[in-house]
This record gives sequence, C-alpha cells and structure tokens, in this order.
Amino acid sequence: MEQNHSSSLKRTLTLTPLVLFGLAYMAPMIVFGIYGVLAESTHGLVATAYVIALIAMLVTAYSYGQMVRAYPVSGSAYTYTRKSIHPNLGFLVGWSVLLDYVFLPMVIWLIGSVYLQAAFPTVPTWIWIIAFIVITTAINMIGIQVTANVNFLMMLFQFLVILLFLIFSIYSLLHGKGMGTLFSADPFFNGQVPITTVLAGAAVACYSFLGFDAVSTLSEETIDPEKTIPRAIMLIALLGGAIFIVASYFSYLVFPDYTKFTDIDSAGFEIARFIGGNLFSALFIAGLITAQFASGLSAQASAARMLFAMGRDSVLPKRIFGFIYEKYRTPLFNLFIIAIIGLLALVMDVSTSTSFINFGAFVTFTFVNFSVIGHYYFRERQRGGGNFFRYLLIPLIGGLLDLWLLVNLDIHAITLGCIWAVIGIVYLFFLTDFFRKEPPELSFEEEK
Repeated sequence: MEQNHSSSLKRTLTLTPLVLFGLAYMAPMIVFGIYGVLAESTHGLVATAYVIALIAMLVTAYSYGQMVRAYPVSGSAYTYTRKSIHPNLGFLVGWSVLLDYVFLPMVIWLIGSVYLQAAFPTVPTWIWIIAFIVITTAINMIGIQVTANVNFLMMLFQFLVILLFLIFSIYSLLHGKGMGTLFSADPFFNGQVPITTVLAGAAVACYSFLGFDAVSTLSEETIDPEKTIPRAIMLIALLGGAIFIVASYFSYLVFPDYTKFTDIDSAGFEIARFIGGNLFSALFIAGLITAQFASGLSAQASAARMLFAMGRDSVLPKRIFGFIYEKYRTPLFNLFIIAIIGLLALVMDVSTSTSFINFGAFVTFTFVNFSVIGHYYFRERQRGGGNFFRYLLIPLIGGLLDLWLLVNLDIHAITLGCIWAVIGIVYLFFLTDFFRKEPPELSFEEEK
C-alpha cells in the first residue's frame, strides 16, 4: 500500500548544486564525443558553430527563466506551452520532447561505443553497444540510482580530463605541433566556408547543450525558484558554452586538418593520443566513457519515467506504459522499450542520430520562447516600457533562432521529426475525441 505524500516537494536546493546538476547532466566531455562530426559538417569551424549555438541557447535560457517565474512547477516546456498557449499544442510539445527522450539513450550508447571501438579496434562496435544497453538496463531495472555525490565525482573527473586536454594542447602548440601558436582566428573564420554550412553544424552543436534546461524540472525542490532557477539555467548555458568553445578552439589548433582523421566519429580520441600519447588517451577514454555511462543511465531512467507519466495519466496505453514491476518499483516495460530503441545504434552513425535528438530539442526550445510571448505579452498584457523587449522581442528572436537551426538539421532528422509530429497529431485527434475535449494533463512530479 502506497504512502500518502504531500502534493509539494521539499525545497532544499540552492544555486550551486543546481548549476552542478545541470553541468553533470550536460556531460561536458561530449564536446569531444561529437568533435569530428562537427569538424566535417562545418569544414573545421567547430568553435564558430558553438558560438552560434550558445547565442541561441542563452536567449532560450532567458525565456526558461521567465517561464519558471510564471510556473515554478515540474513539467518544463510541456507545462509552459499548455498553460500559456493551448493544451493541444502543449501535448504536441510534450510529444516532441518524447522523441528527444526515447532517442537520447541510443545516441549516448552509440558515441560511447564508437570511442571504445577506437581504443580497442579488435572489438566490434556492436559488442560495446549491446554491453551498454544490457548493463544500463539491468541497473535501472533494479532501481539503483546514481547518487548526487557520485554524479559530482564523475563531473569532477570530466573537468580534470578537460583541463589536462587543454594543458597538453598548450604544451604541444608551444613545442611546434599543429599550428604552433596559441592565438589564431582560423578556428572561427574561413572565407571559403558558407554560412549555411556553419549553421548546419551549429544545429548539431546544440546537442552538446542538451540538459542545460534540466534544472527547470527541479523548481518544486528549489529555494526561491523564481530567482534561483533562471540564474542557474543562464550560468549552466554560459559555463557549458565556454567549455565547448575553448575545447574546440584548441582542438583545431593542434589538429587543423579534419580530413586527416582516421575515423571522424572518434576524432577526439585521435587528438588526445596526438597531444598526450597512449597514457593520456587511456585517461581520455576513461573520462568519456564515464560521462557516457552516467548520462546513459540517467537518460534511460528519465525516458522510462516520462513514458510512465504518460501511461499513468492515460495519454499512452496504461496497461503497458503505466506498469510498475512490484519487486523493484520500476517501470520495467518502459525500460525495455528504451533498450529496444537503443538497438538502432547498430545501424546508425553519430551525425544522423544526434540530429534526431535535436529535432525534439529545437521544437521544445522554440515553444518555450513563444510561451513567454503568450503568457506575458498576450495573456497578462505586459506591454509597456521595457516589457516590449522582455516579453516580445527577446523571446521572438530566441524562437526564430531555434526555428532557423531546426530547418538546418539533417534531412533525415527533419523527415523523422515531421513523421513523428503527424503521428502525434493523429493520436491527439482520437485522444481528444476529435478535438472536442482537452488532452489529459501529465503529472511529472508524482513519481519523483
């Protein structure tokens, strides 16, 4: 028999743990995980792609902060769109978020497997993919959670590896390797590379930022969330962006010719070995795999929980998606569904799979920006003075930037996203009895 709980959660979180949580969720070493893919798609201008992505994320972070002030509850973009614009549109945003959630573990496992295969070339990639899926699913099945302290230690390890990467890069450059200089505009500018090429790369680069908004789901557990959450989101985006830009800048300086990579998907490993030899490359792999494993564990658990929330509230068939395995009190079927989707990593590459994730993310970010306009500018009619800039112009720029990046995604990602959206519209059509009633409202906070 379940215990009765209060409808509100205990407020204990302050700014520092929120920022650390967001950075741990982002897994900063992902900048190396997709460096080769970005170098190929931007013709080397990875740092510029990250600058563009950071600008879009900062404006979106601003909008998240505004919406947290209006709705300091769990649910994030789904809740904001539902309450600020329309319940049906809120459902479709939640549907897009679902695409993001169910594919994210697959991408994480794929990137980890590619790097392990680069370190151990005699072991096929598919073995690492299966190992990731089986181990992660088994741990999530029995309900073991990575504690905040362990996540913190994993994040410190990542920062240590990134710091060592920068130190080895500087040492190599000072000793004539790569471009042989610490200062150059080449990582940012190349007159022969069209802006559309860099934009396509920026769309993929936004994958690295996924998670900067995750702290918005902790609003009910944060002290003074109306002030603390917006600051945390902005700081996470800024710090993450700074790491990505600096790391990609030095990666270019020490290895300027992206066409010389043996395997574009594991380029970060090749750079690490080039600047630090076998010892540092082993440490680098350990850092990246630690980050990928922790991220995969959290991502699968989060995706399963979202499916469970939709099943519990009868948005999805309750018998399957709302099922709880009594022995461990975990959503067993949902974990298996995410594991099966993860098998797509066997037939996909890193570039296409990250684009799939970004489709859902950009839809989400776009409607967070538009929710600011819907709530403050139209519903509350806050239009005088500086409110025009705060509640219309800035979020409009953010929404248009996100849409701009969305249309620059890989054509396969756009196709999959559009198919997913059509399925969602058809499903909503029947769920709302031909749009005659509102869709069920999800309660994300009940099964914390």
